[in-house]
Amino acid sequence: MADTAVKAKDQTPTIEGARHPANVLDARLAALSLPQGGFSAAARRDALARLQDMGLPGPRDEYWRYTDPRPFNAPAPAALAVPDTQETPLFDGLDKLTLVFVDGVFDEAASDDLALEGVEIATLAQADAAESWAADLYGVLEAAGQKPVKRPFATLNTAAAHDGLLIRVTATPAKPVHVIHRRASDSADAVWHHVIRVEEGAELTLLETGMSGARSNGVIEVDLAPGARFHHVASKRAADAKVGIGHIFARVAARAQFKSFTLSVNGTTMRNEAVIDIAGDDAVAHIAAAVLGDGGKAPFHQDDTVFITHGAERCESRQVFKKVLKNGATGVFQGKILVKPGAQKTDGYQISQALLLDERSQFLAKPELEIYADDVKCSHGSTTGAIDEEALFYLRSRGVPRERAIVFLVLSFLADALAEVEDEGIRDCIYERLDLWLTLNAVQ
Repeated sequence: MADTAVKAKDQTPTIEGARHPANVLDARLAALSLPQGGFSAAARRDALARLQDMGLPGPRDEYWRYTDPRPFNAPAPAALAVPDTQETPLFDGLDKLTLVFVDGVFDEAASDDLALEGVEIATLAQADAAESWAADLYGVLEAAGQKPVKRPFATLNTAAAHDGLLIRVTATPAKPVHVIHRRASDSADAVWHHVIRVEEGAELTLLETGMSGARSNGVIEVDLAPGARFHHVASKRAADAKVGIGHIFARVAARAQFKSFTLSVNGTTMRNEAVIDIAGDDAVAHIAAAVLGDGGKAPFHQDDTVFITHGAERCESRQVFKKVLKNGATGVFQGKILVKPGAQKTDGYQISQALLLDERSQFLAKPELEIYADDVKCSHGSTTGAIDEEALFYLRSRGVPRERAIVFLVLSFLADALAEVEDEGIRDCIYERLDLWLTLNAVQ
């Protein structure tokens, strides 16, 4: 395989699918107010041209075969009432810099001062009118991540996002940055775009919680210089019929480390896409998720789609995805590892597993490996199963109530994904919230 690959002109051929006709895209764009001018103007024009060329995904698109794109293609989201009470944000007890977005727009009054030693922070809406280091990065990683798989909603985001964060890290700050998303309108179509640059030897922890808009489309572009470290922990809690799509594009230089963990709870149609380019020798990229889906109150569909490219030597990647589904919920995982020619000593690992708490729920998995180097260690696996009745009997025989025993078994199932969160304090916060949710919902 390796000899054939070296002779090939292009190891990442474009993958096309059946797209919707132009009038669907025209209607989608007409409903948006596209930003004009600023340092991002050229990137936005390029994104718009690329979007016109690729179109929106249709039902026969290969990478949308398990997820209906119509909620994202619609010109406007379905109205969604704003809850009367807001849930206490995860990580509320941690010392951190808090930045609040309401329906995709930065809320200065609700946020902390942007000053943090070792970090430069600006908002896209404010900085776009002036010169910014982000001019060399905005939309760049998103554009590079369009091959071999088209990701039109990320391109739409680059063209349409009015706000977001521009974060440049020059040292290691004393505390993490916490982005809180909130909803205020029952019809908001929230579009936000973050650009993050972590300089050589620096480190950043980015926390994200909450949901914004009746529909949301988010993009994070992360550029890691040699030896940089980036930790991303997101909690996407949707207590209603939420529709949302999120993207993270990362470029990982030599000896740099990228780690991302997402906790997803409920929502109607949710999709998370990650495109990671391991571009330098001895780099590391880990991405993990724990998903809890209950289709009892509303249909639940959650899709994780990951594409990791190994383009350098002695690099490591891990994909660890665990999904707990009940009451007819659907979970999707599409994960790929691409090892380019010359990326020797690659260590690529991928596991996707689902725990089904009833017979009506389903898990759809599409793991892929594409390898053009001959000295690699790559593996993938996918399993689907129910609660282990022997383990449940063992716990009950020792006096653990059935409800609590199920919570213990589910937490044990999710443990491998949560282990990808390095910070013990952050990990403890997630365990506590998971325990609470499962106690209230796992056996209903």
